[in-house]
Amino acid sequence: MRHPPRSGLLVVAGAIALIGTAVVPVVTAQAATPACTVQYSVVSQWDSGFQGTVSITNNTAALSSWSLTFDFAGGQKVTQGWNAKWSQSGTAVTAVNESYNGSLGTGASVSAGFIASWSGGNTPPVTFKLNGTTCNADAEPSPTPTPTPTPTPTEPPSDGKAPALHVSGNKLVDASGATRRLLGVNRSGGEFMCVQGYGIWDGPVDDAAVKAIADWKADTVRIPLNEECWLGLSNIKPQYSGANYISAVKDLVARVEAHGMTPVVELHWTYGQYTGNSAGCSDVHATCQKPMPDMQYSPAFWSSVASTFKADPAVAFDLFNEPYPDRATATTTQAWQCWRDGGSCPGIGYEVAGMQDLVDAVRGAGAHNLILAGGLAYSNDLSQWLTYRPTDPAGNLAAAYHVYNFNTCASESCWNSTLAPVAAQVPLVAGEIGENTCSHAFVDQVMKWFDAHGLSYLGWTWNTWDCSSGPSLISAYDGTPTSYGAGLRDHLRALNG
Repeated sequence: MRHPPRSGLLVVAGAIALIGTAVVPVVTAQAATPACTVQYSVVSQWDSGFQGTVSITNNTAALSSWSLTFDFAGGQKVTQGWNAKWSQSGTAVTAVNESYNGSLGTGASVSAGFIASWSGGNTPPVTFKLNGTTCNADAEPSPTPTPTPTPTPTEPPSDGKAPALHVSGNKLVDASGATRRLLGVNRSGGEFMCVQGYGIWDGPVDDAAVKAIADWKADTVRIPLNEECWLGLSNIKPQYSGANYISAVKDLVARVEAHGMTPVVELHWTYGQYTGNSAGCSDVHATCQKPMPDMQYSPAFWSSVASTFKADPAVAFDLFNEPYPDRATATTTQAWQCWRDGGSCPGIGYEVAGMQDLVDAVRGAGAHNLILAGGLAYSNDLSQWLTYRPTDPAGNLAAAYHVYNFNTCASESCWNSTLAPVAAQVPLVAGEIGENTCSHAFVDQVMKWFDAHGLSYLGWTWNTWDCSSGPSLISAYDGTPTSYGAGLRDHLRALNG
């Protein structure tokens, strides 16, 4: 759903356990200010890989371009990077500026990130050179770096109250084998607040706010996210990105689970410039809904998310909010091929990550969590979902569908012809249902049909917006419903009360 306006990856495989941040502090000799300083940080680490960042500050004359070099000593190998062109030869690593961040004035800083594999040890590099000049020290004496703090393992954010769901035939079942449905709401904010520079969430997400959702008798909360904020890219304010953003997401997931509800973390806004048919924005950054996820960052996002939550089977993963490659390509076949396989898709100017790439990223991280994958036409078209569904080695993949009163497939006849065949083979979750009428007559029809077929649905959205500008379920975060939201609230209470 769009929002009301506001002022070549190598996936690291193996068993993964997220750990705390390790930082190599800036070290200087007891002399004049060094020509440049570099701070090297390990944001997260797992059994065979890690996510790192470098922050470079230029203390001399302004530079029109830059190249940072350093050596790994522990068998590390860079497999993916952002905000710089990364390369590695043997132990020597080079990061060269992108076209948009080459200028580095006196006192200016720039950050870049990467994902790398490691084996045997993950010793941080000691010497960094910017355009051939050694950073963090004068020529003599050579500084001795502070030892890297030992990372502290972080437990998965679960207290065990939320069910661990998996696919069984065309049903979702819990650990006891009982059939479950995902019935609840979306909690928008994490996809747009951070990239717009306002914060991380739109409104409160404390225990009282989450309890208000549970009081509607919801059993699921879908949480839209932003890949640039999760990965900590340099265009996002530091206080709203990277480790701070990840921590906030983990805290919200824990609160949702503490109230017995299933958290669905979902990739909503992504990188990649698209200005074609139905473009939401012309910005290359993750500031609107793009037609498909990007190969540059989206697999890295899912590898990191999967490593964060892989030990918590109560968390479900929704791969990508609303694909619409059909608006860019010439044929439906091209659109479905783009959806599944990614690559160079007609009409889309960036390299696309297909659904198979994202499934592979999740499973390559060692996560067996439930995965949802939405179809074409903003997830409103599932007509060829079964034909093109990605291969999931874990066998834990469900179809996702979105429907609003203004969509093409928004009638019982379309649901019978296109949704029922999918639902007969795999679990089907309507990740977003809603209408822009400030009423609930349409969602009442949706819920009636989905109830009759034993399917799942989540209302858009638990935010206090004007329900006519964007379907908003509430007028206050204590759970006071809008005239539209009252329909979902009363229905959930009748089902689960």
